[in-house]
Amino acid sequence: MIGYGRYGNPTWQALEQAIGALEGGRALTFASGMAAAHAVLELMPPRAVVVIPSSCYLGIAEAVDKRAATYGWQVRRVSVADTTEVLAAADGADLVWIESPTNPTIEVADLPALGRNLPVEALFVVDNTFATPLLQRPLESGADVVLHSATKLLSGHSDVLLGALVTRVEDQQTFEALDAVRRSSGAAPGPMEAYLALRGLRTLPLRLAQAQASAQVLAERLVSHHQVHRVRFPGLPEDPGHGVAQRTMSGFGSLISIDLADARTAERFVDGCSLWGFATSLGGVESTLERRRRWGGELLSVPEGLVRMSVGIEHVEDLWADLAQALDHLDQSQ
Repeated sequence: MIGYGRYGNPTWQALEQAIGALEGGRALTFASGMAAAHAVLELMPPRAVVVIPSSCYLGIAEAVDKRAATYGWQVRRVSVADTTEVLAAADGADLVWIESPTNPTIEVADLPALGRNLPVEALFVVDNTFATPLLQRPLESGADVVLHSATKLLSGHSDVLLGALVTRVEDQQTFEALDAVRRSSGAAPGPMEAYLALRGLRTLPLRLAQAQASAQVLAERLVSHHQVHRVRFPGLPEDPGHGVAQRTMSGFGSLISIDLADARTAERFVDGCSLWGFATSLGGVESTLERRRRWGGELLSVPEGLVRMSVGIEHVEDLWADLAQALDHLDQSQ
């Protein structure tokens, strides 16, 4: 029997069953991705040792730093692509938090290698927002908890604010601890949001297949444009994460980041696009892009001229035509 509405709801329980089945575990949904993230951080004790990516979602970095200042946490930042560095930092750690691919630099971690070698006492959390369970299932690689900002690819229509955590089926202790945080904090999702996310989840394979195919084409073309200094996309053979992604993932995803000359150039490029929407969120059916360092608190590891691009389901030639004209216009405005 369900008491308070924040303890359970048939609509978001149906969504949890679907996400859990996709990830191969038990899911809990939250009011947002950050609400889900805070539930995990809430499990950490004072003076905890926490390992996070040196390039990760800004909200996570800020949340960890604020808690570190309050509770005396020791924070160790690592490049997730360097397995040796992550394992060294994990010595004595209470929490190892990995994004893969990372936001916004699209670095890829070797999750199976980490899962085999991380100390058992460290809680191993993987943010799977960019890959989705269709491209990788971190629990099978040894993760204890998988996080999703379900606002993004899982829901896929830019009309939902929702988060999810997934634990291994047999890990009742972690599941119940996270559920207790959700209950006490009131961070449960609304039934309408859960319904919309479940509706969007049904088209995830189709949406991701289209977006991923287009991302491959666009990345290959962007490499050849003289205004683009670097393309970050694991589907490119020359990308540092290509080999790991090819070995550990079933696809390369739909997120691309490009480095342009500087902040001013990147801003002019973004302003010059019309089909691509200028937005901070991502993972919807529409293609969006953003210069990440426009946010004052963004990590200094993110270049000033980096533009993160979320490929949607529009026709790839329309997407490329818009990017190409914006890039070509940079020559005329210099």
